[in-house]
Amino acid sequence: MRSLFFLAAACAVLPATALANPVVDPGAIDGAVANFTGHGIGEPGGARQPVDRRLRLAACPQPLTLEMHGGGQASVLVRCPVAGWRLFVPLTSTPQAAASAFASASASAQKVVARGETVTVALRGRGFALQRQAEAMEAGAVGDWIRVRPAGRDAEPMRARVIRPGLVGMEMP
Repeated sequence: MRSLFFLAAACAVLPATALANPVVDPGAIDGAVANFTGHGIGEPGGARQPVDRRLRLAACPQPLTLEMHGGGQASVLVRCPVAGWRLFVPLTSTPQAAASAFASASASAQKVVARGETVTVALRGRGFALQRQAEAMEAGAVGDWIRVRPAGRDAEPMRARVIRPGLVGMEMP
């Protein structure tokens, strides 16, 4: 009887705890991105994949704000200004964008990033995207892998691929 009382008390407390810190359903973000782009997950022009279900973003009391982000509209920036979070959702490229990127990459063999230049490093992975400032330690053309040193005294150099002038990046598994 005593253990039944504790079980009932725990069940009564659980919903109150869950309501104390409400989170955004990642499926709702997927739906908002699909409505914004007009394309479903995995379709050309839509999100590459669903938002990672492990994310625990604070609930947004206002409607989410969405806008295209990146060169060639490579991702959608989803924000909740009130809760203070933002999320970059990578998009599947359309055949026209892929052809345009290939043409511009093959046409630009000249160096578009100079040694010592401040560049943005974009890291993309399954359900996330991060950006950070860095200094190019080598010059490079579009498609080249160069060494960059992220901003900060103790930052270790890393290798990133030149995407366009001022932007280098890499895909994470």
